[in-house]
Amino acid sequence: MTTRRPILERVVFAKNQEELAAAYADWAADYDSDLVDEMGYKAPFTAAALLHEHLDMPDARILDAGCGTGLVGKALAALGHSQIDGLDFSAEMLAQAQKKGVYQRFIQADLTQPLGIADNEYEATACVGTLNLSHVGPGAISELVRVTRGGGPVCFTVREEAWVRDPYEETLAELEQAGQCRLRDVREIPYIEEEGSSCRLCLLETLDA
Repeated sequence: MTTRRPILERVVFAKNQEELAAAYADWAADYDSDLVDEMGYKAPFTAAALLHEHLDMPDARILDAGCGTGLVGKALAALGHSQIDGLDFSAEMLAQAQKKGVYQRFIQADLTQPLGIADNEYEATACVGTLNLSHVGPGAISELVRVTRGGGPVCFTVREEAWVRDPYEETLAELEQAGQCRLRDVREIPYIEEEGSSCRLCLLETLDA
């Protein structure tokens, strides 16, 4: 049975964006040490490696959507990527991400709403740890695809509970049928070791309209 620490319970089961924002504000300073060092949060590193595998341009502009404290950005930078923008709705988490020194630009925005980003702005997009039970739902995927140029990869994770509960597979099928993207890879991977959880790691290839 999955067990979670109180602060993670607050995040996973937040009832609204206000509760979620408050939880992340309280957790931001200790997020990396708690989640990575103590709890074994693996998904950012696995996702960054998969995105890198499908991106042959080291100078590609990458959007890290729902960047949090910058774990994915740091992992991408270690793989040689330097043109990364971070987007998150929590000012406190963005402040921690800024300390990583790997982002070119920061955007405070809510992924449950349309993004103020032009079509095809980025060569690749990552979204890790954000598509969740109480965070952002499958409707956000179309925005991630929209801001990514044709042929570019969009790599994201979905907590297993959310994947089962919410219409992710239906959403991906609709996007494929509309000719917006192609699903290149989907696999189940470890998410947080301490709680014994898993997530789906997905990779889309965007298509020219």
